[in-house]
Amino acid sequence: MKFVIVIALLGIVGALAGAGTFMLRRRPHLPEPGAEPDRKMARALALRVALSVAIFLLVLLSWWFGWVRPGGLPVGR
Repeated sequence: MKFVIVIALLGIVGALAGAGTFMLRRRPHLPEPGAEPDRKMARALALRVALSVAIFLLVLLSWWFGWVRPGGLPVGR
């Protein structure tokens, strides 16, 4: 389970980095200035949101089915 969560978090960071790259690569010589990089940036941000929602639901379902347990820090030692 930890492996799946780590992979999803890496995907979220990668999508965010890709969106930042597309945002910085605007080409003024396109017919519509910035049309293609804007579309790619929007897709990358949509992927990031979808992965974030998916990982949230995965953690909730994992808790519901008992695959993960809440731990927390030990207090009062």
